[in-house]
Amino acid sequence: MSVKSVRTGGASGKHAELSFYGWRRENGRVGVRNHVVILPLDDLSNAVCEAVANNIKGTLAIPHAYGRLQFGKDLDLHFRTLIGTGTNPNVAAVVVVGIEDGWTKRVVDGIAKSGKPVIGFGIEGHGDIATIAKASYKAKEFVQWASELKREECDIADLWVSTKCGESDTTTGLSSCPTVGNMYDKLIPHGITGVFGETSEITGAEHICRERAIDKAVGDKWYAMWKAYQEDVIEAHKDGDLSESQPTKGNIAGGLSSIEEKALGNLEKIGRQCRYIDALDAAEAPAKGAGLYYMDTSSAAAECVTLMAAGGWVVHTFPTGQGNVIGNPIVPVIKISGNPKTLRTMAEHIDVDVTGVLRRDQTLDTAGDALIDMVIRTSNGRLTAAEALGHREFSMTKLYRSA
Repeated sequence: MSVKSVRTGGASGKHAELSFYGWRRENGRVGVRNHVVILPLDDLSNAVCEAVANNIKGTLAIPHAYGRLQFGKDLDLHFRTLIGTGTNPNVAAVVVVGIEDGWTKRVVDGIAKSGKPVIGFGIEGHGDIATIAKASYKAKEFVQWASELKREECDIADLWVSTKCGESDTTTGLSSCPTVGNMYDKLIPHGITGVFGETSEITGAEHICRERAIDKAVGDKWYAMWKAYQEDVIEAHKDGDLSESQPTKGNIAGGLSSIEEKALGNLEKIGRQCRYIDALDAAEAPAKGAGLYYMDTSSAAAECVTLMAAGGWVVHTFPTGQGNVIGNPIVPVIKISGNPKTLRTMAEHIDVDVTGVLRRDQTLDTAGDALIDMVIRTSNGRLTAAEALGHREFSMTKLYRSA
């Protein structure tokens, strides 16, 4: 390995010497991938972006479903997600394409604040073919430039690692989620930046989550987010209980009988010692420095990972019980599972096997070290299972109907 190896033992001080090789961007942030993204402003621009990516090998189009007639907070979130996606340190350069110039320029200007190369094209007044040609020439220039960028050795404190779980079951709360928590307990003190979310999925354990804040003000801020989600989203729109939604049918089949049981397992991902230092809006970049953050997100896998990537996180850890297959276009998603059946039937989706925790031949301490090792290997370029299998799920969060 090209990093100082992870040793087994238990004391968190052993991880202080960890390093990885990444791309340091113009704003000082470090990425673990080197994408040139062709980013559509709106759904009407998907075809042009996909054509450009087809023309220029080594580029990546990220189609999505929205961007027309949105307004208010919904439009603000749309722009924040697109700008954050382009700004993410895993992205070297961006070509933005929109149906018209005004909103396209807004995204370009937002990404440009990071210092990275970015350019925008509007389709109106030119048509698809001319726009594809112009954007393809620029994309070729960007991808050749990016191909010569060099990795450099970076301290572990330069790494931003997010987490969200999916298709949870009884094994998740007992093995894979605590494995992530063990990783955070060891690496947060050494300066990494972490984040967790899934607002609806903390229901029943909200009192515990509130108490894990760094101080009362942050706890109260988090609780206000949770309560607003409960009242303005769930209670305002449900027409019965949330059976087969929270918990999902898969959660129930895996032995989780209630949202409260799911919530208690979910919170295992933040470990025993970490305290979150701020509660962020969806796709919001943190401003308080290194530490653990909370982000107000849906519990839907693609939406949550998309929002965390837009907030600036570059590696995602994903505990799963029943076998969620989620990936992301720009952020490698590391799957961790302690479910023996999932490892038998869906092994190609799992990066870290922690079934030994339930067999009692692996401790949470060694499971956490195994995850740290995989985070470093992934940061150094190892493709995750989701990347190798072509999973590039990208889902914009929409707050309400368009005008």
